[in-house]
Amino acid sequence: MDWREGSERVQPQSATDVSRASVRWKPKKSLWMGSMTAATLILGPLTLSWSAFAVFLLLTIPTLLAGHSVGLHRKLIHNSFDCPDWLENVFVYLGTLVGMDGPVGMMRQHDVRDWAQRVPGCHQYVRHGAPILQDYCWQVHCDVTFEHPPHFEEEPRVRNNRFIQFLEQTWMLQQLPIALVLFWLGGLPFVVWGVCARVTVGVTGHWLVGHLAHNEGPMRWRIIGAGVQGRDVPLAGLLSMGEGWHSNHHAYPSSAKLGLDRDQPDPGWWFLKVLEAVGLVSNLQTPETLPQRDALVRVSEKSGGCPAMRKLLVDEGA
Repeated sequence: MDWREGSERVQPQSATDVSRASVRWKPKKSLWMGSMTAATLILGPLTLSWSAFAVFLLLTIPTLLAGHSVGLHRKLIHNSFDCPDWLENVFVYLGTLVGMDGPVGMMRQHDVRDWAQRVPGCHQYVRHGAPILQDYCWQVHCDVTFEHPPHFEEEPRVRNNRFIQFLEQTWMLQQLPIALVLFWLGGLPFVVWGVCARVTVGVTGHWLVGHLAHNEGPMRWRIIGAGVQGRDVPLAGLLSMGEGWHSNHHAYPSSAKLGLDRDQPDPGWWFLKVLEAVGLVSNLQTPETLPQRDALVRVSEKSGGCPAMRKLLVDEGA
């Protein structure tokens, strides 16, 4: 079994059908995000200041970049590069602070969705196929249950990592130490913007990019026979730390580099290259180092891309 391909952790039963599933309200998940969102909408405008907004930025950028994109997605889920165990634990901790779920829960959600999207006719939930407001309610406040769910099992390096398993059990509580420090430093405004607004923007932004990346936008790759094709979200390519180049990710799931072309900025890849230069990461996977996929077809060379980067390249004559 190749643990580098995340969905290999998902093993369907003979009776598993990707179209036969139900969406149900998940109270714990809903109350968590509902309270964070309500606090942001109600208290955010009342507590906004330059210092509170600076706290929001100083905590949001590293948790999304080093935590969610590099730590949870590219390392924990896809194992697309090598690094010391202590550094992976730091990355996973930062990713847990984004507030979406525990690290194993994130892995399970990602892998089941990735597995189901390879099959034609998968349920609306896993392909973001519902109208946008319905999809928001489904993804943020509900969960999907298959009639005959596939078996999920994380690999030994994750299952035997006590720190990751601790984060899985306490992922909501991980916000508490941050909140206490922020309250001590700046009172309620720092807590609202450093915790509530950060979690709300991170989770809502993740959902929105995911919704758009499976419904609208340009694509440079098509996978023959796949039930769902990945699309790019050019305007979110930079803000999402490179996660917006979703057509590339569907094409090469195990690549540590998501922005494959010059007009596709990828802060996560830039960050990894810096870490590689100082000797903290190695064995960075790219399309050139991965096996050839016979079902993969290049459909466009120029569609999409970051508008600002494309203009810069034109001005440079590239």
